[in-house]
Amino acid sequence: MQVDVAIIGAGPTGLMLAHELRLAGVSVAVLERSTERSSQSKALNLQPRTAEVLDMRGLLDSLLERSFGNIADGHFAALPEPLRYGGWRTRHDHQVGIAQTDTERALEAAVAEVVRRGRELTGLDQGPDEVTVQLADGEEVTARWLVAADGGRSTVRKLLGTPFDGRDARTCAVVADITLASGAETLPSEFRSMRAFTGTVETWTPLYPIGGGKYRIMLIGERQQRAAKDDPVTEEEIREGLAAVHGDQVTLGELLIGSRFTDANRQVRNYREGRVFYAGDAAHIHLPAGGQGLNLGVQDAVNLGWKLAAVLRGEAPETLLDSYHAERHPVGARVLQNTRAQGILIGLARDPDGTALRETFTTLMEFPEVNRYLAGMVSGLDIRYPSDCGHELAGQRLIDYDLADGGRTFERMRSGEWVALTAQEAPKLEAEAVLVRPDGYVHWAGERAGLEAALATRFGSVPVTT
Repeated sequence: MQVDVAIIGAGPTGLMLAHELRLAGVSVAVLERSTERSSQSKALNLQPRTAEVLDMRGLLDSLLERSFGNIADGHFAALPEPLRYGGWRTRHDHQVGIAQTDTERALEAAVAEVVRRGRELTGLDQGPDEVTVQLADGEEVTARWLVAADGGRSTVRKLLGTPFDGRDARTCAVVADITLASGAETLPSEFRSMRAFTGTVETWTPLYPIGGGKYRIMLIGERQQRAAKDDPVTEEEIREGLAAVHGDQVTLGELLIGSRFTDANRQVRNYREGRVFYAGDAAHIHLPAGGQGLNLGVQDAVNLGWKLAAVLRGEAPETLLDSYHAERHPVGARVLQNTRAQGILIGLARDPDGTALRETFTTLMEFPEVNRYLAGMVSGLDIRYPSDCGHELAGQRLIDYDLADGGRTFERMRSGEWVALTAQEAPKLEAEAVLVRPDGYVHWAGERAGLEAALATRFGSVPVTT
């Protein structure tokens, strides 16, 4: 089989990238080792910026159909003061509560014809013009470009010997989906706010509903620290965790599925190695504090997708692909940094003096400026890419303005092409005209008279939606 782009891994990152490439008319194959999707809920949220990205592509409604509701706020280090998104001028000023398996189901439905399950990567040869991958069943796939979206234990990364800089785990925890035999009436019936966490951060045993009579529980006690990452999660372990916080009021019904996670913190040195790119957990792993991992990967995919398509369609030089690392590596590094900070603050809850620091930090989060800063960082709403334009809007995400014709700016982004927009069309636009990249970031802004020159000199034949 020969395609323009081979994607290794059918998680949210790989599926979103496949959608972006197919939207641009690029041939793609998603090669996934597993024959079936995992039944574990894993990530439970879409951050506001990810909801915006999916809205731009017309994919959000299919995910909302599978959502168990909106989560009004976020958290930083499980501190009691929630993160609020209202100051970021977004229609999606909340998180979307949805199990990762349902996110994957919705995304895979949009690209089902290019997903090939039961295809395990065993070998990889990179040449000057193409990449050839060998699969366990003997098949070979040749592609002009390859994207590793195959998770934190990436086979691509291991085959290429790509450095994965950082540190090993210091903490191990359990996450499990369960049902309850008793005590559900004592718990919140819906997960609508991070304040719905139950238990205390000292034992870190949040328990909250995720729809369909199921609950998510997390454990990070001494027992979890003694376990190896691949040790099975047992019913006894869950019962012990429930009893530590709830006594005999809340009891386990069934352990549906459970796994262990750590605070290992690593990032590949280069997001591009020749004709191979890294995205999602294959590029970065971290403590899942604040629910940032899935969202970081989806946005990696949207950044890379339009650039690969532009090069493959002959609309941009290959050097454009270097901007993927230049733009996304710092974003990933920032997430690794803030999750390390959150891990320290969570751990300090077990130290009497550390409690004073947590209380001080909580007080700081009550200041609107501090709360807005942290909310923007964790949600991805504050991302701003480098730009030489000089206008205040350049490099920032496009706001979903109301248009004079009754539509919205995000509806203009459905095609995945560049979009030119004027203040006449969007009366609240803070410039006479803007040129917006396919991933929803303003590339150029300025006076209306400069738009034609910007189109002609910067982008040549790149299609633009007006």
